[in-house]
Amino acid sequence: MAALGWLTPRRRSATARSVLAGEASAEAARKTAQTLDGADSADGTASADGVDAGAGPPAEPEFPVAGDDLAAAFFDLDNTVMQGAAIFHFGRGLYKREFFHRRELARFAWQQAWFRLAGVEDPEHMQDARDSALSIVKGHKVSELMSIGEEIYDEYMAERIWPGTRALAQAHLDAGQKVWLVTAAPVETATIIARRLGLTGALGTVAESVDGIYTGRLVGEPLHGPAKAEAVRALAAAEGLDLERCAAYSDSHNDIPMLSLVGHPYAINPDTKLRKHARAHDWRLRDYRTGRKAVKVGVPAAAGVGAIAGGAAAAIALHRRRK
Repeated sequence: MAALGWLTPRRRSATARSVLAGEASAEAARKTAQTLDGADSADGTASADGVDAGAGPPAEPEFPVAGDDLAAAFFDLDNTVMQGAAIFHFGRGLYKREFFHRRELARFAWQQAWFRLAGVEDPEHMQDARDSALSIVKGHKVSELMSIGEEIYDEYMAERIWPGTRALAQAHLDAGQKVWLVTAAPVETATIIARRLGLTGALGTVAESVDGIYTGRLVGEPLHGPAKAEAVRALAAAEGLDLERCAAYSDSHNDIPMLSLVGHPYAINPDTKLRKHARAHDWRLRDYRTGRKAVKVGVPAAAGVGAIAGGAAAAIALHRRRK
């Protein structure tokens, strides 16, 4: 059973590396947000369907509040804004471009299948995945990966945006508020997605680069769990936001630290632990998935055999390669 240890979630509190990762992500987000002003508007038209399955929510005051410039919204990316994990889709694109080899595919296919079906984000496994991704991009130009990322968004990500969550983000934009993605995916990938969706910017994992070349090291640690909360806290301080007036959205119990920071937490397509926590704390729930199985196991209903097979290819890019 030791081989399945990565399937067991572990609780972590904020560490010095979490704080460093959060502050680095906030700094990167503020810099890249300036380049997103006036960029392309969101792809397609959002719809607001897909309210929480089950009993209808009680009457709520108007939210978001128009003109409240002390408020902002923070959206987790994977399975909240987009079906699946951005880093897996990015890995699929790298595989297609021969950044790694087919012979590695079968070996890691079962791990990716378990990850998708269990809906578990174990911090140690996630970090192992980031280490592998970093080893693949080491020595490549940041500009090269950004260019490839634009292509990968069109190939694998654009059609996987949840319309319901996109509509929630648009409501904040229409109210004159800033909207940020917050994700463990590379900040460059997250920034591309934010720009394509017409959002303000993105907080993501910051990979070190020198003279525009990736060194293969992270700044701090992956932006996951407590590190996300630190990033939101740092960005809010820099932007002069009142977190009690802000909103945050996520599908994962790993993001409870981030959700707990704000006055308006939402559980979107929640996993079992987050759904339970949200109900216990009267957090708002929204579920845009279809099918009873999706609600039970916390993965998109579309994550069938074909989706798992495709994701397995991506797992190669995310797991440490043995030489």
